[in-house]
Amino acid sequence: MKTALVSGASRGIGRACACALAAGGFRVIVNYRQSRKDAESLAGRIGGEAICADVSDREAVDEMFTAAGDVDALVCNAGIAMQKLFTDTTYEDWRKIFAVNVDGAYNLIKAALPHMIHEKRGRIVLVSSVWGVHGASCEAAYSASKAALIGLTKALAKELGPSGITVNCVCPGVIDTDMNAALDSDTLAALTEDTPLCRLGTPEDVAALVRYLCSDEAGFVTGQIIGVDGGFGV
Repeated sequence: MKTALVSGASRGIGRACACALAAGGFRVIVNYRQSRKDAESLAGRIGGEAICADVSDREAVDEMFTAAGDVDALVCNAGIAMQKLFTDTTYEDWRKIFAVNVDGAYNLIKAALPHMIHEKRGRIVLVSSVWGVHGASCEAAYSASKAALIGLTKALAKELGPSGITVNCVCPGVIDTDMNAALDSDTLAALTEDTPLCRLGTPEDVAALVRYLCSDEAGFVTGQIIGVDGGFGV
């Protein structure tokens, strides 16, 4: 049985991805940082394993991979957001966003690659955002970090292709998750109106694409930046 590791998998998009991959036949490592009860409950339900690790901590990530064993599919989902004017964004704010969203992806991929390169196969999926493509006012740090994942995807797809490893990026639009639950009703209504399908996305909408990109059927799909945004970016 192949193993998939999903970072930030205790809730939201990560949780839905873990469920979808388990349904697709993977043994799933449910990575979490704080929500131990939720992560362990999910892992028990899908027959996986919950492992705590802060993805911004390289040593913690290495220890997680040692405990998890070889990973055949990696979903870099863990991320944090922040709404602030750029002029109010401190260097500490900036580094915190990049430490999780970008350094976290670096740490995870570095840990996963030795096995994938040795086996000449593997799937890597990075979770960016529609704001990484289009940018968002008052979310410069978040938008910049998510844009970095898009560049990383394209570069790694070229670098790792000869090793049989695919690297793709999904860019969710406005998804009904805890992260967006903090938005007020008027903002959510406006975002819904700007989405051609006239609804918020669900974590399962994103997870369905992630499952496909991690499957054998997606063996000739790499370097792609794919929106799951209901047409928001059109």
